[in-house]
Amino acid sequence: MFETLQPAPADKILALIGLYRADPRPGKVDLGVGVYKDRDGRTPVMRAVREAEKRLLQGQDTKTYLGLAGDTAFDTAMAKLTFGDNADLSRIRTAQAPGGSGALRLVAELLQRTRAGATVWLSDPTWPNHMPVMRAAGLQIRDYPYFDAASGSVRFKDMVAALRTAERGDVVLLHGCCHNPTGANLDAAQWAEVADLVVERGLLPFVDIAYQGFGEGLDADAAGLRLLAAKVPEMVVASSCSKNFAVYRDRVGAAMILAKEGAQADVAMSQMLSAARALYSMPPDHGAAAVRIVLEDAALRADWQAELEEMRLRMLRLRVAFAEALRRQSNSDRFDFVASHRGMFSRLGLSEAQVERLRTEHAVYMVGDSRINVAGLPEDGMDALAKAIVSVLD
Repeated sequence: MFETLQPAPADKILALIGLYRADPRPGKVDLGVGVYKDRDGRTPVMRAVREAEKRLLQGQDTKTYLGLAGDTAFDTAMAKLTFGDNADLSRIRTAQAPGGSGALRLVAELLQRTRAGATVWLSDPTWPNHMPVMRAAGLQIRDYPYFDAASGSVRFKDMVAALRTAERGDVVLLHGCCHNPTGANLDAAQWAEVADLVVERGLLPFVDIAYQGFGEGLDADAAGLRLLAAKVPEMVVASSCSKNFAVYRDRVGAAMILAKEGAQADVAMSQMLSAARALYSMPPDHGAAAVRIVLEDAALRADWQAELEEMRLRMLRLRVAFAEALRRQSNSDRFDFVASHRGMFSRLGLSEAQVERLRTEHAVYMVGDSRINVAGLPEDGMDALAKAIVSVLD
């Protein structure tokens, strides 16, 4: 049977990791892989998470299943973290999921059950895994203009014009904050305009919030999502704890439904949990339990927020330093947008050929579309990196 198969296309980011590891050159720079890294290139376990895991191991006396929705206390804590402490939880239902990707797929399955073959509008560009996840659930895909590579800004007028052509009942996937791969984000006024547009056109917002706390802060990063929630009758959300709790391999996410009223939320939740049963049955518990302990304990939560803020501020400093180095080396403001972007990524606007030259000539590794992981920038080597980038611009 298997002789009929052809090899699957290689994942570009995973392939890049392999090339980087095999490169013997000293001073090589990894700007590709999408995980937070500290000054020493490590992705450490956060202090509060480590303490929560100790408590979990000491107090846990069974490994039996928790149910299709996972840890319900985690679910409630995540709904409050995402929608705010004053959110109307009677309209919100949350299911723990295996990471942000699991949450995306779970919501996509719910959408397919709600309206088979529904159209989901994705930003151009968007996170590459959005497309296969939506297609795997049987959904149709269209895209809306989003990023202007020349200016490093959001093509907001073009975005709105495209979404005005969407049909009633179409789904609009929005990055809640820290847009991946560009780092260019909607401002408050633009979020308000998008909210009015989706209400006017009868569209369903689908917010993917994978970097809450990495941009402007925990509450500020959820401001657009919360503005939508205050205006729209219904919306769906996929949230990830991979980055802001640094529990990448533990696969901790949450799929959320905001319905018009509680009874409809219950029906939608029953369908989403039915989809979970068919996909993976029960979600993994350990990481979510640690996150729940952190969120429920005042001291641990304060420590987590403090460390998360340290990470956020470090990335902002790196952005500013990198933009300044690029300005010095290029004698232009071409890359100034890097300092104004937020989150873990920015797209530099280089061609694939220029990215390839950076790898072969300078041992600088980034994704082919010139997306860089800001957390991987070398704090003591900004000018050397900037000089290498400028050298391939001709």
